Amino acid sequence: MPTTRSSGKNKVSVQYAVPRRGLPSAASFRRWVRAASGGALTLRIVDGREGRRLNRTFRKKSRATNVLTFRYDGMSGDVVLCHPVIRREARAQGKSVAAHYAHLVVHGVLHLRGYDHEKKRDAARMEAREIRILRRVGIGNPYAIE
Repeated sequence: MPTTRSSGKNKVSVQYAVPRRGLPSAASFRRWVRAASGGALTLRIVDGREGRRLNRTFRKKSRATNVLTFRYDGMSGDVVLCHPVIRREARAQGKSVAAHYAHLVVHGVLHLRGYDHEKKRDAARMEAREIRILRRVGIGNPYAIE
């Protein structure tokens, strides 16, 4: 079921634990990671059940969330993306699924780099960085209200 692909000196593995139909390609995922200056990491796209289990285990929340980041050492870690949540959010926000995935990949990689959004000032800094990175890969401001 999962598919792993890697790239270059900063190994980026992409695992699909859901059917790939309608999902961005592994090349797109790797491009978004590189744009955010990600290190060695694994991106895993999961279903609602796995997303809920991981969120319950590591964050003590009984629902799936869109992205979870697990930092190991330096820039290495895992970014877990929950497809049903991302698809639902994209639809609700009037965005393409690919654009929402790009945003959440960048968001997760920035967490690996030490960015956070717990405080208002930190959130503003992280959002500004996300907007700049996404602009470079042709994705509009994910926070813009249209």
